[in-house]
Parts: sequence; structure tokens; C-alpha cells
Amino acid sequence: MKEQLLQHPVFKMAAEQFDRSADFLGLTEDVRERCKWPKRLITVTIPVKRDSGETEVFFGYRVQHHLSRGPVKGGLRFHPNVDIGEVAALAMWMNWKCALMGLPFGGGKGGVTCDPRTMSPHELENVTRRFASEMLPFIGPEVDVMAPDMGTNEQTMAWITDVYSTHAGHLVPGIVTGKPVILQGSEGRTAATGHGVAFLAARALKRIGVKHDRATAVVQGFGNVGSHAARTLESYSINVIAVSDVSGAIHNADGLDIETLMQYVKDTGSVKDFPGSESIDPESILTMECDVLMPCALERVITEKNAADLKCKVLAEGANGPTTPNADAIIEKRDDIFLIPDILCNAGGVTVSYFEWVQNLQRFQWSEQEVLSKLDTMLAQAFDKVVNYAKWNKLPNRVAALSLGIKEVADVKSQRGLYP
Repeated sequence: MKEQLLQHPVFKMAAEQFDRSADFLGLTEDVRERCKWPKRLITVTIPVKRDSGETEVFFGYRVQHHLSRGPVKGGLRFHPNVDIGEVAALAMWMNWKCALMGLPFGGGKGGVTCDPRTMSPHELENVTRRFASEMLPFIGPEVDVMAPDMGTNEQTMAWITDVYSTHAGHLVPGIVTGKPVILQGSEGRTAATGHGVAFLAARALKRIGVKHDRATAVVQGFGNVGSHAARTLESYSINVIAVSDVSGAIHNADGLDIETLMQYVKDTGSVKDFPGSESIDPESILTMECDVLMPCALERVITEKNAADLKCKVLAEGANGPTTPNADAIIEKRDDIFLIPDILCNAGGVTVSYFEWVQNLQRFQWSEQEVLSKLDTMLAQAFDKVVNYAKWNKLPNRVAALSLGIKEVADVKSQRGLYP
């Protein structure tokens, strides 16, 4: 019954990863069951009046994986393919991610099945506010703290803050993270995930002996994560030679001017026809020869069909779940790619969200330099912990990272016991 409820390829993938790590850890069956399945699966309908005058009903979801270590933390995405199984998988990964980083959160994730690209700002506001009002019984600064994700942004978080604060009768900035700075958001939050991906990629290159000023990178997905990752790579003198988004892919062997490209995308909405670049097949970008490959878009893009053809030295997973278990098996057998698994690689966003939450509780603001300095320190510590654990236990980096996160949750579950 549980498997049928969450029948989705992404959840199946997350469950397979969990089972492999749980087997290594030797978790008892009772702890294993309690760690694997989410605490709450919430589904709501969101009736919204469109600008045309017609009423359309959207479906919204929120999954709270565990609250054993603190309030759940995780993004809210607006995308046409969102469903409960995908959201449950993302909540599970977020749980292990928070535990791996030592953050006092469980994993959460939410989504609304809609296409934000076809909706006006007024319609998006209506969807957001109605979704937030439906979630009121299940969220709070000590219960569930949302953040932006695919198809949402700081404006989305501002609307949720307003709904919750209006209901509470006073401003409650800690209800979400990724808010505008003027609503007590945090400096550095927008760039945090992408910055963290690039920071860890650079650290991996150093570990395998590749000098930054001779390194090349390819970024699949030039959204918030991919664009800020590319910008940070450029600041490290790493040459970004190709990027892609939903419109297509572009390439320049001498390197793309990332600052100019970011402004171009802001003006035109896509990377297509960027001056000084050539258009290439978006599928080919994943198998292009480079030192760093960064999949920063959707799940399951590296599969058994292309894993053997990867030509990167470092695979830095900016997206959640970009590599399938079958592809993992191929990459592990090759043993020539340094993998930075998603729950470590893209942890910069939730880590700075934690900083924002702490600042909100303290009513105290940190500078961007303070935020990014603290982030780099925590990511470096987590990176070294994963790499050393993998080496000591002769594990792939993904299994090492997952095992560290899952063990933290399992230990807390065991210590707290089972409420009768």
C-alpha cells in the first residue's frame, strides 16, 4: 500500500538509495521503517479565478518527512509535472541533507501542479496565497519552513509570509526563508545553492590535482542554481564553455562571459542566440569533454544510456537526483569520475536558509560576507567528512553521504523511542 501511494520513478530511486545505505548501516527493521516513510503527506485543492474569468482547480502538495530533529525544511516548486511521489522523494533527500550538514531540521518539500510560465503575476499570487492558507494548520517556524524552488522565488515567499503573518496578527519572518531582504531575508540566500555547488566543485578539482586556471566546466540548467554556479566558477578562473536551459544549449570553446550571459537571459528569457556562442544539441551537453559537469536542472538526466559516455573528471550534482541508480553503477565501475552527490553538492541553499531562520529568531542581520564565509566553512567540513568516510569504509561518495545523514536520523529515532 505504501509503495502504491508513492508510485513514482523519483521516489523509487530515492528509496533504492536509502535501502542501499540502510543495508550498509545494518539498521534494524523497526528503525529502518520509521526512517524511510514520511510523517505527513498533505494534498490540497487550490481553486483560483484566472484572468479570463474562469475558475481552475490546481492540486498542491506538502510532504513532511520527519520532525524528529526539528521543524521540516524544504522548497516549494511550481511545475506542470509535480506530484505527490516526486515531492515525497525530494522531502526524503532533504532530510538526509539537513542531517549531513548538521542542521536542526527534518526534510520537507511542497509543490503545486501548474505551469508558472503561462500564468500572470496576479494568477501566481492567487495560487500562492490560497496554497498558503490551506497549509496554515501544518506550517510554522517550529513546524515547517518553506523556501523557493523551481518556478518560485522571493516574491512567492513574500506572499506566504503575508498570509501567515496576517493570520497570526503580527509579522512572522521565520515562517519561510528565501524572502526579500527588506522582509528580513538573508543576504547571500539567492546565490547560495549555486555558490555552494561551484565551491565544492573547485574543492574536488584541487583534490584530484586539476588547476583552476586550466579547468573547464559545463552547466546543464542555467536557472538560479546553474547561473550562480557558473558565476562563482568564473570567479575561480574556471572556464565555463557550455550551458543550457529549456530553450536549448550554447557553446564557446574559449569560454562564455557569464556576467553578460546572465544579463542577456534576464533581458530575453533564455540563453538562445547569445552573441559569441554557437547553438548545440542540448542532449550533447552532458557528454561534452570537460573537467566539471554540473547538472543543475531536473532529476534523472544521467542514466544508463549516457553514463558510460560522460567525459568529465568531476560530476557536481546541482540538481536533486540527476543521476539514476543504474547510472551510479556504471560511474562506480568506471572509477574515473569524482562524484559530489546532490545531498552534499546543493546543500548551500538549505544551509543559508538555516542562517536566515536563525537571523529571524534573533532579529539580527548578517552581512553577505559573513553568510558566505560561514557557508564555505560548513561545506568544506561536510565535504571532508564525506570523502574521509567514503575512504575509510571503501564506499562510493553517494553512499557515504547518504549513510552519514541517515545514521544521524536513525540515531535520533532510536534515542527518542517510539510513542505508543
